[in-house]
Amino acid sequence: MSQALQAVRGMNDILPDQTPRWQWLETRLHAWLAAFGYQEIRTPIVEQAALFSRAIGEVTDIVEKEMYTFTDALNGEQLALRPEGTAACVRAIIEHSLLYQGPRRLWYQGAMFRHERPQKGRYRQFHQLGIEAMGFADAELDAEHLVMAADLWQRLGLSDLTLEINTLGDSTARARHRSKLIAYFTAHESALDEDARRRLHSNPLRILDSKNPAMQAIVEAAPKLMDEIDDIAIAHFETVQRILRAHDIAFTINPRLVRGLDYYNHTVFEWVSHQLGAQGTVCAGGRYDGLMAQMGGKPAPACGFAIGLERLLLLCEIQAIDMKTPPTDVYIVHQGEAAQHHVWQIARQLRQAGISTLLHCGGGNFKAQMKKADASGARFAVIIGDNEIAAQQITLKSLRLDLPQQAYCAADAIQHILTFRSSQP
Repeated sequence: MSQALQAVRGMNDILPDQTPRWQWLETRLHAWLAAFGYQEIRTPIVEQAALFSRAIGEVTDIVEKEMYTFTDALNGEQLALRPEGTAACVRAIIEHSLLYQGPRRLWYQGAMFRHERPQKGRYRQFHQLGIEAMGFADAELDAEHLVMAADLWQRLGLSDLTLEINTLGDSTARARHRSKLIAYFTAHESALDEDARRRLHSNPLRILDSKNPAMQAIVEAAPKLMDEIDDIAIAHFETVQRILRAHDIAFTINPRLVRGLDYYNHTVFEWVSHQLGAQGTVCAGGRYDGLMAQMGGKPAPACGFAIGLERLLLLCEIQAIDMKTPPTDVYIVHQGEAAQHHVWQIARQLRQAGISTLLHCGGGNFKAQMKKADASGARFAVIIGDNEIAAQQITLKSLRLDLPQQAYCAADAIQHILTFRSSQP
């Protein structure tokens, strides 16, 4: 016998007992996005590998170490499984000239792929919901995204999410800061680890993200970007802070927060939970005004963020958020040749009335079928046998509450089920 195949490590099945939690979350996410006027966009899972190299940056962990790339066997193109959603969204905006119709507020949801060491809260196939607002230059849009996120935590009933913010200024400020960083880290090159030395001249800002304990003192003493930022960028950042205070949203300014992607400028932020251990960032993003032009489009300001759905679900679970979905309403139990001609019609009537219905398949006596009805989690069993056919009625039995078993005509049974369902919390 051949050995059974298994899923790729870090790419997990979401089983039927887990999908109701995802559906619960997705329903609330979609209502939240609609409340803020965002429209959905769906982009391919596979893109040109060059898209991410150009957008994210050649000297980043994602492109250098984590991106799944392959050569198309038919035409030799270098392709990649998407490691994040912003680049693909910007590509679609440019390709389809969507900004000619004015600024856009967009969202997307789906699987992303990075070759990382799998651990709780970090997987090789993971799911993100992303928000992208294109064509908005004002700091009010940055603040809107932070207010949106705070609103979502409230809708979900979550606590213990802290907000860290920073400003990266404009490209001129970052260029000055970059020169000072190179000079500073060059003077301390003997104390840098391999990754830091490799990035010293190509992307010194990433050194500030180092988690190496041996380098923390050197990193802490490095030149600060805030010292290079001009008055316009400071005013932008202060507007964001003012709006956050007006909404009673607590925040901390973290000058070492630079994010891991090259395209950010001005406001960057992370929402972090201390209940998730090392993988505590649940939501992160910021402004990226130069990315449209960098990818060959007409220059346009933009801002966005992404939420890791696995981490968000894990946090809901840790905080004991009730993620139960409504049970199936009805399980139809039936026996007898005459009943066979009616159960399909009854099931159809129930479903057309908006009542979720499971129709028993596979035969068996009434006792065996009732066991399956009870195990299904349905609220009611509809019983149809020879007696019911003769009386032109169906028998309705509650499976969850101590309600009497009773015979009804089909229309009355439907009304009874709907009334009972509407009365439940």
